[in-house]
This record gives sequence, C-alpha cells and structure tokens, in this order.
Amino acid sequence: MSKFYDALETRTASEREAALMAALPRQIVHAQRASRAFAGILDGVDGASVTSRQALAQLPVTRKHELLERQQAARAQDPFGGFATAGFGAAMPRVFASPGPLYEPEGRRRDYWRMARALYAAGFRAGELAHNCFSYHFVPAGSMMETGAQALGCTVFPGGTGQTEQQVQAMAELRPAGYVGTPSFLKIILEKAAELGVPLPSVTKALLSAEALPPSLREWFAGRGVAAYQCYGTADLGLIAYETEAREGLVLDEEVIVEIVRPGTGDPVPEGEVGELVVTTLNPDYPLVRFGTGDLSAVLPGPCPTGRTNTRIKGWMGRADQTTKVRGMFVHPGQIAAVAKRFPQVQRARLVVSGEMASDQMLLQVETTETAAGLAAQLQEALREATKLRGEVQMVPPGTLPNDGKVIEDARSYK
Repeated sequence: MSKFYDALETRTASEREAALMAALPRQIVHAQRASRAFAGILDGVDGASVTSRQALAQLPVTRKHELLERQQAARAQDPFGGFATAGFGAAMPRVFASPGPLYEPEGRRRDYWRMARALYAAGFRAGELAHNCFSYHFVPAGSMMETGAQALGCTVFPGGTGQTEQQVQAMAELRPAGYVGTPSFLKIILEKAAELGVPLPSVTKALLSAEALPPSLREWFAGRGVAAYQCYGTADLGLIAYETEAREGLVLDEEVIVEIVRPGTGDPVPEGEVGELVVTTLNPDYPLVRFGTGDLSAVLPGPCPTGRTNTRIKGWMGRADQTTKVRGMFVHPGQIAAVAKRFPQVQRARLVVSGEMASDQMLLQVETTETAAGLAAQLQEALREATKLRGEVQMVPPGTLPNDGKVIEDARSYK
C-alpha cells in the first residue's frame, strides 16, 4: 500500500506550480462571474491574466473581518455576503456557523473540505473505524473530518463533544482504529479510561486540530500507544496543511495556493520570514481569492523527508492582527508597513509600545544600512502622520529584528 494519498503529493515543484498557475486564472474569472462579492472586490481586474504569483500578489487581500462585515450588511438578501456561488438546495447540503456569526457553506462534492489527505498521512486507511470527536453542531469541524474519512473509505462514529464515559464505552466496544478531534479531549478520554480501568488498545493513531499540540503532550500520547498527528485548516478554506510521519512542519494541501505576507499588507515576505498566511482556494462553490487567515507561519526550506514534494510551513505561530491602542488611538500593522514602504532604505520595521498604562511610549525600530540622521527624522515624521502619535526611531542593522512576524510589539506593563 502506498504511503502517499495520491500521485499529486510527489509531483515535481515545477509540475505543481504549472498546474496551480493554470487553475488560478480560471478560478479568478469564475469568482468574478459567479460571486457578487468578488465581482466588486476584483472589479477592473483581468482575471485571465493572473497567471503567476507576482500577478496574484497585486490583488487585494480579503480578511475575515471583511467577510463578516459583508455578510452582516447583506444578511437579509444573502447570508453569505455574495461570496458563495450557490444558494440553499441540492448544491448546498449543509450550512454552518462559526463565531461572529460567520456562515460557511458545504458543497456536494466528495471530500468537500479535502481532509482525506490529512487523515491518510496520519495513518487512517479504508476499512477502519474513525472515532470523530469534533463538534457536529453549528461549526463544520465534525463534518469536515467525517466527509474526509468517508472519502477515504472509513466508517465514522460521530462521537462529538462531551459525555466522556460514553466515549470510553463506545471506544472499548467498537474498537476504532483512531481518534479525530482536539488534543485536550483525547487526553481527557484516555485519562477517564485509565480511571475506569478500561483498556483502549485499538486506538493507535489520532488526527488532531483546533488546538496546539506541544511536544510534551505528543509524548504523553505516544507513551499510551497513540501516534498523534496535526493538521491545519479553517472553516472558510478547509484543509490548508497537514503533518506527516517526519514530524517536520506541515505540508501544504495540493488544492490551495498559499502566500505568506507581511501583517497588515498583501506584500509577500522572503522565504523563511514569519508572516500572515494568505490562501487562494480552488473551491468553485466558495472561491476565496487571497483570503487572509489572520494566522502567522513561515515556510520551511526543502521538501518533506517522506518524499512529499509540496512546500512545508512551520504550523500555527500566533495571530497576525496586532492592532494596539496607544494613548487612546488604535495603531494598525498596516500603518507601520505603509511607513516602511515610503523609504526604500528600510528593509523591515517594528513598532515597540512600552511604558505603563496611561504613559505609553512608541519606538519604531527599522532595519537599514543607512545611518544618516536625516532618515530618522523623516521616519519620525512619517510615523506621526500615519498614526497621529509621536514616537522615537531606532535604526538597526539588517537581521537584528526577531523573525516572529510581529509588526507591533506591545511591551507595556499592566501590573
């Protein structure tokens, strides 16, 4: 049996890029024609000409708060804010609600959320029983995993959340091959099983998501015979990346185009630098183009040791929205990025907000090889124009600032 889900995972980088860039203009044209929202967002764009990452990077980023705002504004006419290409009926068997509320459609296609690939990498195979403890209510997580497991040829037990003793009983009697859900709930189930004296020897693998999986917890699972794997996805996009047995980052899904941009902008960062994950999905039912996830990550160099050739990312590294209130005024990452873009001498910039409450101080740190005093004065004035607040400027050598994706660092004391 192959260790790969399909042949797409071992394509050469050039083959994959050619396929994605051939699909990209078709998806953009489709979004413009079939989605009222993108007809407006991409008004004036020649979708057929967007055939490269460079061209894609010129399009606007749509972030989750904008998606929510559009949905709220059009709620009476269209609960999806013009982003979905189909309405209620046969083409949309389910609709879900994430906090906001933000409504997400589920289409009719097999493995709509593309989770089968992540489950396969975690060791799930056709003919097995998967115990699914993601929620089946309101949010799509339960359905995301169920449809992926069924596409793989697995039977699914819809455990959902809560009822720990009943979960243990079902696992003991049905003997599933693995668990799907959050890491914390799996730990609770295994602890309850130990407390009850009920062995669960059949559960040897787990696909975990929605929470962090620290090394200590992974080792805790391994000590109880469970090989734990992670995947990263969202209710808007489905699967984005998944872990393999190499345990070295997460491999990107084959049907998304991922960029990593400087927070607050749509500008791609150099490979290896931390930034916000921006995803373009090839899903025709919900054709999100340059959708800003709000999550931070970075590209890892080289291919996965398992032989999968797609790009790897480090996984979730925090949130990109670093908007901070200073002296009663909101300061946004985009404002700091705009200041830096005005000066070609500046390679990277970071605003550090320090002091105690009611005594805020701003320090704009910029990486540059130029040391002329005039540049600092110009940057100081540009910062004041952008934020309406005074701040100091510190020029530092390239490579000095931390590679953590932060454009604004809140270093204030709240004691």
